[in-house]
Amino acid sequence: MIELANAVVLLLLGGMLFFPIVVAPIVFTSLPEVEAGQFLRSMFPRYYVFMITLSALAFALYQGGVGLVLSVPATVCLAVALSTLWVRQSLVPKINDARDAQLAGDAAAGTRFDRGHKLSVLINMLQLVGLLVILFA
Repeated sequence: MIELANAVVLLLLGGMLFFPIVVAPIVFTSLPEVEAGQFLRSMFPRYYVFMITLSALAFALYQGGVGLVLSVPATVCLAVALSTLWVRQSLVPKINDARDAQLAGDAAAGTRFDRGHKLSVLINMLQLVGLLVILFA
């Protein structure tokens, strides 16, 4: 089970790295800013479902009937799944609302957008580090 869980985490890490390294830069260099934003906005819910699904699967595989005491890898995967669920359901809608208000001329909304975006990036980076630690520590 551990080998399968590790394979799921590697797939998750691949997706998490592919999106910001390959997809987002290509979108922003290929499309005008407004269309790029709309395209990425439509992709993020799917990206987050991918992350939630794979991290929850890895959690289940790492935990594998151990009982109520969570292993470290299972705990990390559960934290990734739950934090991603929160980002998808709570933070991203606030980021999107702030961006819409910013584009409509609300200067204060730009600060809210920047703060929310930085928080989402920080959470994603912490998730990446946590997943790398359970694979290579």
